[in-house]
Amino acid sequence: MKQIYIVGIGMGNPETLTVGGKACIEKSQALIGAKRMVDSFSVENVKKHYAIAPAEIVEWICKQTDVETVSVLMSGDVGFFSGTKKLCALLEEKNAEKRAASEPPFCNVECIAGISSLQYFCSKLKTSWEDARIVSLHGREANVVGTVQTNEKTFFLTGSDHPAQEICKRLTETGLGHVEVAVGERLSYAEESILVGSAEELAKQNFDSLSVVLVKNYKIQKRQQQSYGFSDDFFLRGNVPMTKEEVRSVSLSKLHISKSDVIYDVGAGTGSISIEMALMAEEGQVYAVETNPEAVELIHSNREKFGAWNLHVHSGKAPEALHDLPKPDKAFLGGTKGNMEEIIALLVKKNPQIRIVINAIALESMWESLQVLKKYEFKQVEIVQLSLAKAKEVANLHMMTGQNPIFIISAQKGR
Repeated sequence: MKQIYIVGIGMGNPETLTVGGKACIEKSQALIGAKRMVDSFSVENVKKHYAIAPAEIVEWICKQTDVETVSVLMSGDVGFFSGTKKLCALLEEKNAEKRAASEPPFCNVECIAGISSLQYFCSKLKTSWEDARIVSLHGREANVVGTVQTNEKTFFLTGSDHPAQEICKRLTETGLGHVEVAVGERLSYAEESILVGSAEELAKQNFDSLSVVLVKNYKIQKRQQQSYGFSDDFFLRGNVPMTKEEVRSVSLSKLHISKSDVIYDVGAGTGSISIEMALMAEEGQVYAVETNPEAVELIHSNREKFGAWNLHVHSGKAPEALHDLPKPDKAFLGGTKGNMEEIIALLVKKNPQIRIVINAIALESMWESLQVLKKYEFKQVEIVQLSLAKAKEVANLHMMTGQNPIFIISAQKGR
């Protein structure tokens, strides 16, 4: 039975290797891992092999009939965005095969903790990391803006597709250029570089593709309430019509919003619906489309007031203004300017599984909505008529004042 040590070697500089990790490496007959990691250790009379993919590592170990003790070298810590998880699973499969054949296990595996880039970088910055939101952009996608706007401290592992300067540019473009950003390059090596500045300042720099980034947002917006249906008084309104809070509350509930959704608000008005959707989909993106110039300015002002930086404002008329937007998960139609069918046709084309909520005041608009939804084979079509009356103080009395009844139509496509 082979003894396999999976060793987290820290940042790459041998000085960041733990004493326990060093002991395992020194008693191993073979080292395997990325070339730069394997070559950083001068151990005599050991086999060396360069491999990163877990399947290739297991295949090589299986072929070494004269090797009993192996150290597999992993950068950073074995439990921090490491290949260790997949490697352990593959080695356990080998043991399961042996057990099924009533044979001794193939190997015994021991994971040796190392120093992660998160630990190392935060120690250099003299800051704690237990309260940081941790995000990997190394071969992955994530909502950078949504994460930073809702967390006081965010740590990013970058990648070639998402370098540090790109993170800073995205933050700057969405109104978060003021946040403090620290970028670490070549950590633990002689050429180590740590640069601290605002996102706007660092967006002009070029950084190594495998840098790490810590963002501190000292102006994080604290939500005034956790439920939807904010008071109308919270919003800047001007002379633009606004969806009232009770209608807004029911409409939002019918959208079934998830925190990572991409959502359209067509005919966004003051942006009250857009703002609340952006706060609910804190890791998603919201696109507000509006033709009225005054309304567009109000949406921008409300976005800044609420800190809803994952809200993108587009001045234009649907469906034309929707063509270049990303695939939506949900859409709210508050005003279609006579283009109801064209808009819904485009939404279905973009996402055959889309969920739509429509607000209609006129009977004709409600009827048109139902006909279009039927034509495009939406399921679970639901109609709610909301008739509201709110108390108004007159002298020493309270009188109920009725508002226009509204139809709230929700429908799901493809399920």
